[in-house]
Amino acid sequence: MRLDKFLKVSRLIKRRTLAKEVAHQGRITVNGKVSKASSVIKVGDELGIRFGQKVVTTRIEMLKETVKKEESIMMYTILKEERLEKVDPEFIDDED
Repeated sequence: MRLDKFLKVSRLIKRRTLAKEVAHQGRITVNGKVSKASSVIKVGDELGIRFGQKVVTTRIEMLKETVKKEESIMMYTILKEERLEKVDPEFIDDED
């Protein structure tokens, strides 16, 4: 399954286009490597997603094309959540 589709179906990121943007910015890692939206993921992979000053690390538990909202939390396990103290300059959006 594509990374951007998994993020949308699992509801870690609400829209697939937003998942693509986040991946394009280099804010998603799969097994420690920066990944593109088109990266193929599998059960057991670890995802690191940077949301502003927070990094959430999850493990993929299940892959499905469609799930109900209640079932979406079974698709992954949150391993840890870290709060970053300062924002790296490469992640600051200077465009207005």
